[in-house]
Formats: sequence, structure tokens, C-alpha cells
Amino acid sequence: MQQKVLTGDRPTGPLHLGHYVGSLKQRVELQNTSSQTVLIADLQGLTDNGHTPRKVSDNILNVLADYLAVGIDPERTTICLQSALPALSELTMYYSNLVTVSRLQRNPTVKAEIASKKFGSSIPAGFLSYPISQAADITAFRATLVPVGDDQLPMVEFTNEIVRKVNSVAGKEVLVECRPLLSKVSRLPGVDGLAKMSKSLGNALTLGSDETQIRKAVKKMYTDPGHLRVEDPGNVEGNVVFTYLDAFYPEEAYVQLLKDRYERGGLADSRLKAILEECLQELLRPIRERRAEFLADKAQLTDILRAGTGKAHSETEGIVQGVKAAFGLDILG
Repeated sequence: MQQKVLTGDRPTGPLHLGHYVGSLKQRVELQNTSSQTVLIADLQGLTDNGHTPRKVSDNILNVLADYLAVGIDPERTTICLQSALPALSELTMYYSNLVTVSRLQRNPTVKAEIASKKFGSSIPAGFLSYPISQAADITAFRATLVPVGDDQLPMVEFTNEIVRKVNSVAGKEVLVECRPLLSKVSRLPGVDGLAKMSKSLGNALTLGSDETQIRKAVKKMYTDPGHLRVEDPGNVEGNVVFTYLDAFYPEEAYVQLLKDRYERGGLADSRLKAILEECLQELLRPIRERRAEFLADKAQLTDILRAGTGKAHSETEGIVQGVKAAFGLDILG
């Protein structure tokens, strides 16, 4: 029996290399072996952009174009829009009555993100409760496998807590539990080497980056500050250029040869960066070109999203009716 996979992104900007290596490559592989749904989570994008909603709405088709450009196939993967699926919002409301505020505040993922966004005491209610929305998404598709980074593991356990509570209320299995599928690369540092790659931190290379942007980003990358002369031994650990080579260069054995040579001495940082730049140029060129082609026909993109959302609508409505019945609220059918 095929695994049912749910994954997705908040459309708050175009996707970048961190998304590519952390999730997009995996999705292309999963669509060959699993029943996969990819959700463009625009409602969750609003949880910290409620006063600037255009940041979300203007990026919905950008994210869809990114998906298609890397090889996610709408014939094999259902791509849908969160705000166009009323069952997800209805489930969020049902689940919110089974979860306490203190439980949400203890969620380590939420705590970390609140700290990084510097909300202070002005935390939007939607942001605090977005784990409930995520649980609604996962359960609405009866997902059994959820690709996540290790920082998202608490979200999976939180979802399963809700599943158990709903099933207890219903006295039978209405929802199914899920398990995480950890990303092979869960955290790619930004090109500045100071934090993980992030749209908001401005240290990302997007999938639509042009040749000049790629060249400038690689040129500024951190290597080893103690590697002052070519013949000096250099450190591989913490060297951002090697981190990117590990993530993107197609020949692992060649990267290991570069590491050995760098640690012995005799490999210039400029040569190392030239190798990485060529690698990233070759990777992003076809993605950039396909992305531009898709964005040139926004009517086609809208049609693709409408078709996937229509399919998802039928699937999620059946689940919400079962949860509604569990709460005894199905008196009108």
C-alpha cells in the first residue's frame, strides 16, 4: 500500500536552494513511490503577515512555478491551495477546542520561531495556533508520512496527540496517525554562513537567481579565515563552500578529494569557489529557464492550481464530515 504524503510551503517569497536540497528534491522522488499532496499554505503565510497580505498572495504562483520548474509533476502530485479548501479551516476550529494555550506555548518549534521573529508580547493568535492548522492539513489528507526537518518533529507529535483525542471523542478511528520523514539535509546555511538560508534574512539564493547573483553570492562565501596562502593547510569544518559542495556537487568522491587536498594545503579558495560556482550555475540554469517559462503563462499556472485544489477539495470534505460527526454536529447531514 502506498504511503500518503503531505508536504508544502508558506508562499511568502520565491523558494531557494535551502528548500531545494531540504525538501524539493525529495518531493520529486516521492511522487514516484507515494501518493503525494503538496499544499501551498497561504493561510499559514498570513499568520505573521496579516498586515502585509500581498506578500503572501503575490507569491502563490511564484511558489507553484518553483515546484514545476524543479520537476514536481501535477499529474503525479496533487498541488493545492490551502485557503481554497474550507475543510482545513473547519478542522482547525474543531481541533482548537481540544488544545490548551499552554500546550501551544510549550511547543519548542513555536517558541523558537516566536523568538526569531521578535514578536515580543504582540504574538498574533494565528501564529501561536498554527500547529493546529498544520494538524488539520495533515489529518485532512489522512497523511501517514510527513517530510520534515528535525526542528519540526514536535509538530508531528502534536498532530498525533490531536488524532488520539479526536478518536477518543469519537470512540473509533476517525483519523490516522502519521510519522515523520526526516530530510537528508535539514538545514542549509545562508550564503553569509551566519544562519540557515532564509528569505527573511536576505542570505538566500533563490531558484530564479541569475548568473551574476550566483557569482556574487559564491564570491562572498566564508571559507577558512586562517587559510591565508595556497600552500597553507585549511579547515573543512565550518567552511561554507564545502558545505554547499557536499549538498550540491554530484560526485561525492571528487568533493572528498578536494577536502583532502585543502586540508593538506595546495588548494586556493578562489579555485574552490570557482568549482562551486560552476556547479550552482549548471544546477540553477535549467530551473531558472523553466521557471520563467511557467511564469510567462499565469493562466496555465492558475488552471494547474485549480485542478489540484478541486481534487483535494473532494478528499478533504470526506474527512471533515467524519470529524464533525465525532463531535455530534452532523444533525443536518
